[in-house]
Amino acid sequence: MKIKYILPLLALVTLGCENQLNLVPVTNLTDATYFKTADDARAALGACYASLNAPIEHSVDVTTTDDGVPFLTGAADRPLLWRYNIVSTNTLIGGFGGAYSGINRANIVMARVPGIPMDEALKKRYVAEAKCLRAIHYFNLVRLYGDVPLVIKETTSLEGLAVPRDPVAKIYEQIETDLKEAEADLPKSYPASESGRMTQGAAKGMLAKVYLTRAGTTKNSPYWAQAAAKAKEVIDLGVYDLYATFAEAFALTARGGKENIIEVQYLTDVRGHGLGRGFGVRSGPIYPGGGSGIARPTASLFNAYTSADQRKAVTFLTSYVFNGVTTNLSITDPDPTKAVAFQKLWDRTAKTNGGEGTSIPILRYADVLLMYAEALNEANNGPTADAFAALNRVRTRAGLSPLSGLSYQAFQEAVWLERRLELTFEGSRRFDLIRTGRLLAAVKAENSFNRNAAIQPFHVLLPIPQSDRDANPNLAQNPGY
Repeated sequence: MKIKYILPLLALVTLGCENQLNLVPVTNLTDATYFKTADDARAALGACYASLNAPIEHSVDVTTTDDGVPFLTGAADRPLLWRYNIVSTNTLIGGFGGAYSGINRANIVMARVPGIPMDEALKKRYVAEAKCLRAIHYFNLVRLYGDVPLVIKETTSLEGLAVPRDPVAKIYEQIETDLKEAEADLPKSYPASESGRMTQGAAKGMLAKVYLTRAGTTKNSPYWAQAAAKAKEVIDLGVYDLYATFAEAFALTARGGKENIIEVQYLTDVRGHGLGRGFGVRSGPIYPGGGSGIARPTASLFNAYTSADQRKAVTFLTSYVFNGVTTNLSITDPDPTKAVAFQKLWDRTAKTNGGEGTSIPILRYADVLLMYAEALNEANNGPTADAFAALNRVRTRAGLSPLSGLSYQAFQEAVWLERRLELTFEGSRRFDLIRTGRLLAAVKAENSFNRNAAIQPFHVLLPIPQSDRDANPNLAQNPGY
């Protein structure tokens, strides 16, 4: 994302503590000569965007829930996650350090940009974008690990880096502060050339999700009404909408489009990702370099879609044709070369391994509609007309009949199911199961391929990666690990 903005600055901002090392980058840019112009500010902010990634590593979201089965002939860390034999050295749980790199970049922008002589409105906007990005990083951290260090100032020294963990409540207070301050200074939209930047809708939508998460399983929590109100603010902006079909929402043309409120943008065969190939059919010749077959969808997920649901064909690959020969894929065959595959984020036009240009969504308008429906049901102890309307917008776009006349519990379960079907493979399933108190039951119920997961209540949090604890001895480990 916006890679062109970050190249001159990488040597400076990758680690804020480089100031202490007195290094002179090849470009002759240092903290003494940089942060002088509006272009410098733009580049520094570009470095913040470059650290933005999907909310959770796709392997973690798929294999620690009831949505996916890792191929047991693949990397050993995935089956260990799947069976809940999770240790702090598992290579797939290491998003901790990367998030703090992004946080430090945002802190640098907030510290340095205000002193640059430039347009004041643009300056405020850049700082607001950085606050929104910092909030996203902290929201991911607190949901994955619980208590985490709260660092809101630029790191300028090697001294004082061994900071302890701060309570979840304190982290959420900062997230809410950042998002509220950001929404006040962010625009509703940008020209097409600036698509992908943080907007009012991004800040409001993330606040809605924060409130929904904080409400958790607490009936009558005030956060339900706050979540509904913020989601409604996004809807009332009039900026976002659903595409006519689910397929359009994941087409290359959806990059920067009306449904993507926050997305990680890629360019085909220029700066791409490899999720389509990675989660594609093992050794499938239809992908550049052949499919990796990291994990397959579970039968419980696959069968949850009815035949009328148009999302099923977009989300899963059930057959392919190569050299005139059709290969049909199975949801139960243990052979990874014959397994139904995830294809939702696959860019079929990519010619290079890892060159897929489809956007990775972090927040879509469909998600906001479903949050609004869920929060209204909870806040009013039953679905309102607006709650039904929001839920049915998502359902009818998928080709399903609208719902009506449901009780509080039936509507709650309908929204939960709709979130699973609509947001599959978008990093939402684990977070949704945890915030609604259903993770353990869902994992225990999904026992295909002899999973027998050893899941315990403490597994709602991941362990702090051992490499980060080695670097910071004041990082206490989560209980159970």
